[in-house]
Amino acid sequence: MMGDKNGHDRDRIPREIYDAELFRLQAELVKLQEWVRVTGQRVVVVFEGRDAAGKGSAIKRVTEYLNPRIARIVALPQPTERQRTQWYFQRFIEHLPASGEIVLFDRSWYNRAGIEQVMGYCTPEDYQRFLRQCPIFERMLGEEGILLRKYWFSVSDDEQERRFEDRLKDPMRRWKLSPNDLETRAKWVDFSRAKDAMFVHTDIPESPWYVVEADDKRRARINMIAHLLSTLAYVEIDHKVLKLPPRPPAVDYVRPPREMYHQVPDHAASLLRG
Repeated sequence: MMGDKNGHDRDRIPREIYDAELFRLQAELVKLQEWVRVTGQRVVVVFEGRDAAGKGSAIKRVTEYLNPRIARIVALPQPTERQRTQWYFQRFIEHLPASGEIVLFDRSWYNRAGIEQVMGYCTPEDYQRFLRQCPIFERMLGEEGILLRKYWFSVSDDEQERRFEDRLKDPMRRWKLSPNDLETRAKWVDFSRAKDAMFVHTDIPESPWYVVEADDKRRARINMIAHLLSTLAYVEIDHKVLKLPPRPPAVDYVRPPREMYHQVPDHAASLLRG
């Protein structure tokens, strides 16, 4: 069974195959980026799913070789008091892409259909209003020409539990586990029902949900990126071949001695000395 300690790695893609295919897909993402930039497309990719389902690591692989001025990650904090009085979608709209941009939402307006509804952070009226308005909002994005893709990362309860335990033990990743994450563990079924209801109302032809099975993070990343690329009719943009011009010689310039500046200590040298 995938997700238990002994069998977790049994069906994983071998590292060398994974690395090669990931790099190939990332090269295609660079081509996609150039197509978006040159043609003025606007792309939004929504990443949603269970806590510890691997959304963040997938986003990291998507953006690893992309220009952060073109491909932006949006991970909004809790709304301010002022934002709580705004139309719910308002604070997300200001982060939508302009011409030639890609925006990846690490969680999005779907917070209202998930954690806000389950944990009681919004009223039942707020929740019902969201379910009515969200399909309209997303159809408006499509009519505006924004290319919207929505991915739900699905992880089993056993695998989520294993990842939570790993995070608790790892000081480099412990920050990923908040007290709120621990509180939501008791509401697994409630979150499942909320996700099902969300899909019923918002899995529409204009912006369908795509489910990524994420018990195996390597498979999830490759499957998600390959699918995203397959849904966008991008083409490789021809570029003029660049050639470095000769560097002109320094005339009447002498570089100041390094002793004039505050140098960073050579910590690396201490490693070589042992």
